Amino acid sequence: MIQRKNPANGIDANARSAPSTLTDLPASNLGPTLSGQERPDPTGIGKKTRRKVVAASFIGNFVEWFDYAVYGYLAVTITAVFFPNSDPATGLMLTFALFAISFLVRPLGGFVWGHLGDKIGRREALSWSILIMSAATFCIALIPSYNTIGIWAPILLLIIRVVQGFSASGEYAGASAFLVEYAPANRRGLYAAVVPASTAAGLLLGSLLAALLTGLLEPEQMQSWGWRLPFLLAAPMGLIGRYIRTRLEDSPVFKELAKEDNVVKAPVSALFRNHWRQLIQAVGAVLLNAVGFYVILSYMPTYLSQELGIDETASYVATTVALTTYIGFIFLTGMLSDRFGRKKVLMSASILFVVLTVPAFMLLDTGNFMVIILVQILLGGMLSLNDGTLPSFLAEMFPTRVRYSGFAVSFNLSNALFGGTAPFVATLLIATSGSLLAPGWYLMGAAAISLVAVACSVETSKKALA
Repeated sequence: MIQRKNPANGIDANARSAPSTLTDLPASNLGPTLSGQERPDPTGIGKKTRRKVVAASFIGNFVEWFDYAVYGYLAVTITAVFFPNSDPATGLMLTFALFAISFLVRPLGGFVWGHLGDKIGRREALSWSILIMSAATFCIALIPSYNTIGIWAPILLLIIRVVQGFSASGEYAGASAFLVEYAPANRRGLYAAVVPASTAAGLLLGSLLAALLTGLLEPEQMQSWGWRLPFLLAAPMGLIGRYIRTRLEDSPVFKELAKEDNVVKAPVSALFRNHWRQLIQAVGAVLLNAVGFYVILSYMPTYLSQELGIDETASYVATTVALTTYIGFIFLTGMLSDRFGRKKVLMSASILFVVLTVPAFMLLDTGNFMVIILVQILLGGMLSLNDGTLPSFLAEMFPTRVRYSGFAVSFNLSNALFGGTAPFVATLLIATSGSLLAPGWYLMGAAAISLVAVACSVETSKKALA
């Protein structure tokens, strides 16, 4: 039986009147307060506090995915900088292989950050993860080229990306858990949608910078110093994020656990021992997000320019338009999941991908710029149905004592096996099969598996946090 918490614990399980936006209830509904003090809502959490939580959760994911966007969008330039020029196709696959290898450490990072987040608190884990992650991203900009130090260039790139992957593995899960635990009971989907929205915003800035740099600079300038500029931005953004996070209190439900001395000493062990069914379902549910996110929003500019022969700048512009609409769709999806439930929205996304993915890739092959933009908007909208719902779904699936661990382990395991490898697998499938539709078939298969996993799970949106 699920025990309902009282409002003082930060969860209003029986909320009947919910805020319609992230700024929560209007002041007129909150009763009198002392002059100059923050007005609390019925859950005991004030509007100003929730705004800080939203900002702190947004910026960490923004920095993380800005880096991944830049790496993916500038893959051709990075290949020329860090690998010999004898075989561009092999060099591109090696660039994406480094991208994939950095993901292999993510399950380990999920165990470590999940353990820390469930044992010492969400805030502490998130404060350290953003510091390490932004420092590693900054260091990428300092690596000399292959022509300068030879084989040490890709080796250093690999080492830094492994550190990056380890630190970033706690970010998405921790931010989602943090938001869900602070959110009003019947707006958890909307609040958690901030996490994928920040992800898309990071990708959007990466896409804009890539388009700007490739449009303004000559290829020689890009390979010499231009590609380094985006990575240098990580340092100030990371310091701002850490500053915001260290000035927040931990989530109300975690503070309640700590107050009752009910924090589990070995969260990961408890997760595998008591919640292994939810863990398996979560890994399967994440599969569409893992493959779809990297194929549609990261690999797509490379696919358009290298495989279909579309102008490189036009490829970036098309992806930028798709990302912009995707951010709007994300918040709409969060609200839909609050109203209709997580399972219905997630299953709808999987069904649409099973039916429409391959025809969408066939339309991309026409080479018509407007058609390409419309197809990318369609694919982004379909993906947002999954991505905008998944954070609240995963956070609600696990009880508070192992929420960070359950989310981090399932999300990072699926992304390590299928997400980070997606650009490499897509490139390899095209090279071996000779079919430009291969990425579409791969994405369709991932959607089918996620559909089964979500169908086997229970609805979480209408229940109090365990």
